[in-house]
Amino acid sequence: MSHEPEVAVLLVSHDGSTWLPAVLDGLLAQTTPPTRVVAVDTGSRDGSADLIRAALADRLPLELRTLPGDTGFPDAVADGLVALAEAGAAPEWVWILHDDANPAPAALAALLAAAADRPDADILGPKLREWPSLRRLLELGVTISGTGRRETGLERGEYDQGQHDEVREVLAVNSAGMLVRRQVLEELGGFDAALPIFGNDIDLGWRAAAAGRTTLIVPSAVVFHAEAAHRGVRRTPLTGRHTHFQERRAALFTLLANARGATLPLQVLRLTLGSLLRVLGLLCVRAVGEALDELAALVAVLRHPGQVRAARRARRAAAGPGGTDRARVRRLLAPWWLPYRHGLDFVGDLAAAATNQAADVAERRRVAAAERDAATAPPPARHRDEDEEFADTGLVVRFLTNPVAVATAITVVALLVGVRDVVGGIAGGALSPAPGSVGDWWALHLEGHHPIGFGSDVPAPPYVLLLAVLGLPFGPSLLMSLLMALAAPLGLWGAWRFLRVVGRLVTPYGAPRWLLLWGSVTWALVPLVAGAWGGGRWGIVVAAAVLPWMAHAALGFADPDAGHRWRAGWRTGLALALLTAVAPPAWLVVTLLVVVLLGCAVRLIPGEVRERSVWGPPVAALAVPLLVLLPWWLPALFEGGFAGTVLDIGRWPTAATSGWDLLAGRLGGLGAPAAVGLVLPVLALLALVPRATRIPVVVCWLVAAVTAVVAVPLAMARIDIAGPVGQQPGLGAVLLVLQGAWVTAILLGGLSLHHLGDQPKPAQAGLALAGVAGLVAPLVGLVWFAGWGAEELRDPPASDVPVYMAQRAEQAEQNGVLVLRGSRDTGLRYDVHRGDGPTVGEDEIAALTPEDPDITAIIRSLVTSPDPDAVTRLSGLGIRYVVQAAPADGAIAASLDATSGLVQASSERGTRAWQLSPEPGPPAGHHAWLRWLLLLVQAGAIPVLVVLALPPLRRNRDE
Repeated sequence: MSHEPEVAVLLVSHDGSTWLPAVLDGLLAQTTPPTRVVAVDTGSRDGSADLIRAALADRLPLELRTLPGDTGFPDAVADGLVALAEAGAAPEWVWILHDDANPAPAALAALLAAAADRPDADILGPKLREWPSLRRLLELGVTISGTGRRETGLERGEYDQGQHDEVREVLAVNSAGMLVRRQVLEELGGFDAALPIFGNDIDLGWRAAAAGRTTLIVPSAVVFHAEAAHRGVRRTPLTGRHTHFQERRAALFTLLANARGATLPLQVLRLTLGSLLRVLGLLCVRAVGEALDELAALVAVLRHPGQVRAARRARRAAAGPGGTDRARVRRLLAPWWLPYRHGLDFVGDLAAAATNQAADVAERRRVAAAERDAATAPPPARHRDEDEEFADTGLVVRFLTNPVAVATAITVVALLVGVRDVVGGIAGGALSPAPGSVGDWWALHLEGHHPIGFGSDVPAPPYVLLLAVLGLPFGPSLLMSLLMALAAPLGLWGAWRFLRVVGRLVTPYGAPRWLLLWGSVTWALVPLVAGAWGGGRWGIVVAAAVLPWMAHAALGFADPDAGHRWRAGWRTGLALALLTAVAPPAWLVVTLLVVVLLGCAVRLIPGEVRERSVWGPPVAALAVPLLVLLPWWLPALFEGGFAGTVLDIGRWPTAATSGWDLLAGRLGGLGAPAAVGLVLPVLALLALVPRATRIPVVVCWLVAAVTAVVAVPLAMARIDIAGPVGQQPGLGAVLLVLQGAWVTAILLGGLSLHHLGDQPKPAQAGLALAGVAGLVAPLVGLVWFAGWGAEELRDPPASDVPVYMAQRAEQAEQNGVLVLRGSRDTGLRYDVHRGDGPTVGEDEIAALTPEDPDITAIIRSLVTSPDPDAVTRLSGLGIRYVVQAAPADGAIAASLDATSGLVQASSERGTRAWQLSPEPGPPAGHHAWLRWLLLLVQAGAIPVLVVLALPPLRRNRDE
């Protein structure tokens, strides 16, 4: 007859009346009953002690002890061991239970059976399942990562299907249901009192492994755990309202108290940097409270190094003469690479959540519509999505047998072939060469006064900061090439996502993939066939890649959840700020669109629009660019460069764009033949024919009409820069919004092609013919771009400055070259060449800088009659050379030849050049404190807005 070992239950309770009745019933229902029960209640005010006494006093030998409410779990367990000693009991095993841990009837029997099979086991733990769901797994043994994360090896929300039912050695088991040899628990010193509520189980397991003890997980023993303290369901004096603080403090303390002495300094550094990164990550998901708790936990551990030293001394003493079993500990700790995988998972989850919000809105509407229509009519034949089709075949086979995937790949390859001219640097048309280093862009962004021309206070264009940041890993030249090369594929991807969501908002099953492919490819070709790419108008090219992503974010305004709508507002605002940076007039277009659409909403649904969470997000989206781009538009308002807010970026002048050009999708005579561009408005008109999608198509035409209203004054105005004719305000954003509205309208109308039988015979024929034309148009545009799309981009701008002068100009700012153009009869113009010449970011500053009357007077005096004083003043302004561009005016050249202080210099045929004999000095510097103040506002606003725009990514523990 086998001898059953003595087992004493040690039950710790604190305000656990919610769970205690079930826990006590589970304890009494054990198939192998315990020998005795020691219950330690820590200041419960809900009658927990009375519940324990009433349930167990007559059923099992019971010792009930009460302690103050701020008693930690280790002290409660230690008091229970004292109670056993005082009672003269010496059980072999102690079974520790929480007041929210309900054991299954065979839990204790399974633990004892495993202990009998493995006599070397000193600590055993059960499988923990979630209470009250009962099926979801919580823990099957735990370990800890190098960053202090509690690792269970389970997927989030994983159900128990017997997939982890092997007995195995682990670093630690949860104290809820832990079966431990009493003598071992006493030899290890019990749980560490420095860990009053969290983390003491891992610390005990770590110390046991270091002492050569074996800890097993026994999955056949099941305990249902409510995790009341961890989930914040129960507040105690030890946790208060800062559960995360206590958990992180315990994790950091455990790592530092048990780490090897040789690696302790590195561990401190790693935990410090890791905690700061966690703070940033928590701020990114708007968990401000947890971020502060994270920082407070780090400070709480580091500011008391004596506690860590005392804990380390105690562990060295407990190890004894045999030392620490480091091999066992190393084997049971989490792999070193696990934190990095978690980081990648976090970034992936964040990106997915950030890009899927609008799709989630459409999906909820799709499900609701499908449920509503299921009882009345069979659903239409649904095209299979990418993730459903050919699921049983290999990746290559799926790709080759998927015509949409093959067509998309061919399109991307054709686009890359068309942009082949960007290899090795790119310049021409409205695109100046890239500067020599990223530092030039940073300097341009930070300076309040630029050494451009004779000096300028006009602020740097808003896109310079973006280029300075993106250029850090690539360098300026490669970055500009990448932007021009990848803008079209990125725009194709964004258009696919946007159009897919739009289709699902209109019909529960969305648009077929062939129609999505047509729409996204057509959109990607818009800036290419319009001539923006070939004309070097890189801002319009990049804006075409940004616009569909902004529109995708704006679809979140339709989300039924107010928090999601506000998040869509911040996200749309940041995208609008980026769009405005590369296409400034876009802000005017979007503002008028928002005003008109809100006005329509007030007219149609006045009750809903009155809520701040409805009108607030679109208004916030308009305000974000004003805040983010504050260092650009506010100084420009006072320094004479405000015209830049309505001009497309790049080098001016550019050819004017007429109304006919806008209709044909062309910029100033550039681009593909007009017939290709006229297909879109014609198809968009035909999209009004089908009744089923007429309302959303009308909305698209409303967007196009409002955009056309903005285009009228812009097309008629002229800004007095870049020559006597002036420069037309930018119409690139107008063209993009028009084309985007038409592409969306066509896609919505194309949904009717699935139901041609519902249309009259003539309509069927007309729609089919329009569909053929629509399919041919992007193919023609793609072929045209791949063969003839570069146009002006193949002709980099020529320079009138001799090479040796340009080289001297690059050496110092005071080696400026004054370039004179024109004649006395036709008018004289001048500009200054400094550094490596006009580069990306400097063109707008030079063109928008107001004319300085004093400098104009100096130059007029120099060219009209010999004036040595004018030469001296130019030298003081940092001018070393004077160049008269071909064709040189003889009268001006004669005057300069006769001027004392000017020495003739070598130049190209038709060009005249002189060198100033006085040694020029550097241009006078300026201090722009206001600029730095605005930059500080911008630097603070951007991360805050990014945090507001990101999804919370909070994991619901009840899922």
